[in-house]
Amino acid sequence: MAEALSNNQIFADASRELAEVGRGFYARGWLLGTSGNLSAVVNREPLRLAITSSGVDKGTLTAEHMLLIDDRGSLLAGNGRPSAETLLHLAVVRQRGAGAVLHTHSVWSNILSDAYGDVGSFKIAGYEMLKGLSGISTHEHEEALPIIENSQEMSSLSKAVEQKLIDYPDAHGFILRRHGMYTWGSDIAEAKRHVEILEFLFEVCGRKHLASS
Repeated sequence: MAEALSNNQIFADASRELAEVGRGFYARGWLLGTSGNLSAVVNREPLRLAITSSGVDKGTLTAEHMLLIDDRGSLLAGNGRPSAETLLHLAVVRQRGAGAVLHTHSVWSNILSDAYGDVGSFKIAGYEMLKGLSGISTHEHEEALPIIENSQEMSSLSKAVEQKLIDYPDAHGFILRRHGMYTWGSDIAEAKRHVEILEFLFEVCGRKHLASS
């Protein structure tokens, strides 16, 4: 009983925090309309995630728009249906041991995914903001982010994501081509910081790319 009450409180707290993050990202143009999805681990064994309900305007996101799902993406609590990309969140949690996974749909991630999609990855190096990524202590770090071809077939896309996470063990995120960016963290706060760092760097690199085109 005590464990169930604890999980309920964790779910409630995560739901409020994710909703606040979502509204903030909407205000910055990273989650316009109903785009993107956000999740956080509520329990590890058995695995339980709080995740945004599909089709919700992120500008008006509240804790009531969060759902509780199991390790297969099945709905356990809440009103609505889980995001179509739930399997991608689960893949990241399993492969990276993440405590939170955040997915944005920014202009700059789309531009860069198109520019470097045929290469298969996008590299960022030499910028002070890289030090905001977990485990990075120098601007001399080179961050290589895999770019994955988008698909509406989530089972195969989640397997592609799992493979890229294995192929790029040091990556702090990945980009779905012409779609958006995924990143994660040990908790919601760290994942939020990673979004802010990567979206800043995407804009810097995107503007530089367009200027040199």
